[in-house]
Amino acid sequence: MQHPPELYVGLMSGTSLDGIDAVLVDLSRVQPKLLAKHYLPFDDALKNDLLALHQPSRNELHRTQLAGNQLARLYATAVNALLDTANLPNTEIKAIGCHGQTIRHCPACGYTLQIGNAALLAELTGITVVSDFRSRDIAAGGQGAPLVPAFHGQVLRHPDRHRVIVNIGGISNLTNLPPNSDTTGFDCGPGNLLMDAWCVQHLGKPYDDGGAWAASGQVLPALLERMLNEPFFALPPPKSSGRDLFNLTWLRSKLQGGERTEDVQATLLELTCQAIAQAIRQYCAGATEMYLCGGGAHNLALNARLAALLTGGTVQTTDAIGAEGDYLEAIAFAWLAQQALHGKSASLPLVTGARHACVLGAIYYGHPLRLNSPQSDSPAGGRG
Repeated sequence: MQHPPELYVGLMSGTSLDGIDAVLVDLSRVQPKLLAKHYLPFDDALKNDLLALHQPSRNELHRTQLAGNQLARLYATAVNALLDTANLPNTEIKAIGCHGQTIRHCPACGYTLQIGNAALLAELTGITVVSDFRSRDIAAGGQGAPLVPAFHGQVLRHPDRHRVIVNIGGISNLTNLPPNSDTTGFDCGPGNLLMDAWCVQHLGKPYDDGGAWAASGQVLPALLERMLNEPFFALPPPKSSGRDLFNLTWLRSKLQGGERTEDVQATLLELTCQAIAQAIRQYCAGATEMYLCGGGAHNLALNARLAALLTGGTVQTTDAIGAEGDYLEAIAFAWLAQQALHGKSASLPLVTGARHACVLGAIYYGHPLRLNSPQSDSPAGGRG
């Protein structure tokens, strides 16, 4: 039977603060079909502005709104690039699923904040926008994150094999997919954000390419122990985290001074790997297939270390099972937008700890006319 296409756009800009992942997907079947993709990097000025907004500062409310408007224009630029690539008018798109840029994530205080001005994005693109996916779950007593396990359970589950999907962005999170059992998942701890921040500070580079710098250093056992003593790691799921906890201030509080910079980088990589491996051992017993996605999946040293720690199964990227890891989260938010428009719950109380499942996302209806491409100070570009 021929299914008419059901086209959605997914947008993701995560904790790593590197840029926007944009996808055009057909969600007419259970397995999404990726039709087009685009990566739009953030310039250094925007990165610095967003990073500064994670901490209380002068005139932050005004600066937050301005940054949200700038993000909306960049999101619209990415959407228009997708539609141009696919030679499609905006009237063919059901909705845009836009996660937005997390500025604060404080579920213990009952709130989370992702900026990106979804109303402006709907106005600029003429397409319905679904955003603010976390708030409804938090209102129901949940963590509001991670949100992708429901999607992983829908499209990456195997009927007979116990899989774990590990997304290594700024923060690392996992999805546990045991056959014939419920989907679970939670944030493990820092993914790339501490390594990236240390790399920027000491090498002037945005990330440690392939983990080569970390591989040149030695793990510092005492430093690793101090970091792993952070209470977050001992918390049982459900749990989530972000830059509110794991940041350079946190890292500096663990240093004693005099450490070689490459040794700190090696220890940060070990921290990410140990946090993931311990989470899998403790909460995903019997898993035989581990699949990595997100930016950390490109870190060869990290991949090798995880494979050494997780000897009970295979460690590969999600590309091995037909899911392009760089854009998997963006595809997930296209799917979440579809669930919202269909009035379907896309939250998993077992993952977030919410009292009940919820329909996630706020909907901003678009105008059917295609508007002019938004102006942006940041050029479009391909993923390096």
